[in-house]
Amino acid sequence: MSEYLALPLAALPFPNIDPVIVQIGPLAIHWYGLAYIVGILFAWWYAKRLVSNHSLWTNGALPMKPEDLDDFLVWAAVGVVLGGRVGYILFYDLARYLENPLDIFAVWQGGMSFHGGFAGTTLAMILFARSRGIRVWTMFDTIAAGVPVGLGLVRLTNFINSELWGRPTDVPWAFVFPNGGPFTRHPSQLYEAALEGLVLFCILRIFSHRYFKLKRPGFIAGAFVAGYGASRIFVEFFREPDQQIGYLFGGWLTMGMVLSLPMVALGVWAMATAKPAPAPNPA
Repeated sequence: MSEYLALPLAALPFPNIDPVIVQIGPLAIHWYGLAYIVGILFAWWYAKRLVSNHSLWTNGALPMKPEDLDDFLVWAAVGVVLGGRVGYILFYDLARYLENPLDIFAVWQGGMSFHGGFAGTTLAMILFARSRGIRVWTMFDTIAAGVPVGLGLVRLTNFINSELWGRPTDVPWAFVFPNGGPFTRHPSQLYEAALEGLVLFCILRIFSHRYFKLKRPGFIAGAFVAGYGASRIFVEFFREPDQQIGYLFGGWLTMGMVLSLPMVALGVWAMATAKPAPAPNPA
């Protein structure tokens, strides 16, 4: 690691952005929390546009009412927050929270797991879809199509917060993070924002609007799950593993890779087995 000690002078300057947007007394609004809110609202707005576009669905029959998504908004928020928090506690830092149980509720300090949020939101979608008589795979597709925007925004706030930074490197776009030691590091948060956010959203948009894959329930959701898993695995080669876990199984595998590998397999299976939706019965 000594070869990196002389590199900070050549690194890109880390932007001095306060993680807190505004603070009034004990109440503080963080970029991190705002990213989750904007991401959820965008996915809701985008899903409503999808289910209002007759051309995207089999025989032009809309799979649900746009108003159904208004009701699902609360379900989604609860699934993301609770699932993300529980997932982080169980997968990444259980010992700390067992020693300090009150820290479980300090969500503003960070500590959310995508894989936990994914599980929580999936459960919320299943329960909601069944309660409204909506095809579960179609519900998955509708919500998944807009999720990458929120993922990208959250990764940008990880960068602002100087957290989840990358491994030491000497690439020209490296940064010296304020709490990342003296080394120049990959801005792995920006890699994830680009791949999990912008690139994945564009891919899903092409599938839904150019190839009309919403007519094959499960395909868009599968593409999202496989695309996220593949992007995460790729970026993990540049991202510093969580300090409390480190490397697994031979010194190169990370927890992010372990949790993402089944996602790739599940997503590919969903895409491969997605079949055209049956035409609705005439009224």
